[in-house]
Amino acid sequence: MPEVESDVRLEGVTKRFGDHVAVDALDLEIERGAFFAMLGPSGCGKTTTLRMIGGFEEPTSGRVHLGGEDVTDRPPFRRDVNTVFQSYALFPHLTVEKNIAFGLERQKLGKAEVKQRVAEALDMVQLGSFGARRPSELSGGQQQRVALARALVNRPRALLLDEPLGALDLRLRKELQLELKRLQRELGITFVHVTHDQEEAMSMADTIAVMREGRIDQAGSATDLYETPRTEFVASFLGISNFVDGRVIGADGDVASVETHDGAQLRLPAARLDAHGDVRIGVRPEKVQLAEPGGDVPSGWNVLRGQVIVAAFLGVSIQYLIRAAGGEELTVIAPNRDGTAPDVFTVGRDVLLTWNPDFTFVVEKEAPT
Repeated sequence: MPEVESDVRLEGVTKRFGDHVAVDALDLEIERGAFFAMLGPSGCGKTTTLRMIGGFEEPTSGRVHLGGEDVTDRPPFRRDVNTVFQSYALFPHLTVEKNIAFGLERQKLGKAEVKQRVAEALDMVQLGSFGARRPSELSGGQQQRVALARALVNRPRALLLDEPLGALDLRLRKELQLELKRLQRELGITFVHVTHDQEEAMSMADTIAVMREGRIDQAGSATDLYETPRTEFVASFLGISNFVDGRVIGADGDVASVETHDGAQLRLPAARLDAHGDVRIGVRPEKVQLAEPGGDVPSGWNVLRGQVIVAAFLGVSIQYLIRAAGGEELTVIAPNRDGTAPDVFTVGRDVLLTWNPDFTFVVEKEAPT
């Protein structure tokens, strides 16, 4: 099978601001036509990385390649990428049409071609009748669509998106998430999206790179990162996770066993263990089911004893906080299927926490801070 050409490739890219290392020897490859998200908290280096791809920051060391060409020393206007910012950066004195046409006119294209491409770009973002308006006459969501049209009208190799939905309200963010995904699929252009919103990244991106302290902790699909995170940071950044410490006591074929410090034995797929001795295992709250002590538990499932210390009714679900026999506080999210769930496991009640061993993952233990 032929290799897919990469649109963006970073080789050992480092960026320092004085004594602070914002991006640390980063290697990154983004396939042509991918929707790639860089996800992480403020200060993790994701925006600095995007700015180096776009040419707005120079790497302290390392190389930046676009479409196989080394562009490390090229200014932004000589790179085949466009950037959409959170602030839109529209020209307030120009109409929507003129805003979108600005880059094309600088390329000295003919008036007929400019007009046709602007009209196509407006239709693409569903603003075909808004060309004569000025940015001040548009809503925030419409302004962001104009910014997208202006960036895409040049047909760049890659579109860089720097927190593009951060200034919008929740309803508009959801709407434009779907719009961005649709545009990327239809156009086949590589999108590189920076965000701190894990739901936003998971709903749109083919591949997500979770960044921390200038490095990538883990990269993969949303399913990979959520179901089998490799570090405690990734597991906690993408949703809620429960962690239990234990010691590997053996394996039987494809299933390994871990004994917790209070003597419980938990099972998990052996392929997820690459270490012996002490480990930290995890399970997502929605994968855990509560049962009465002495009640029926599916054969082979993991079981921990505990006591309910909080039960919060959230409408579509009930969120429990359980203190396990070993002292860990674990979260369980139970769907509200029949409207009676809040009354089943009340505060102070002894329960069993049970889950399928296939849902158990293993993470690197974080060094104490």
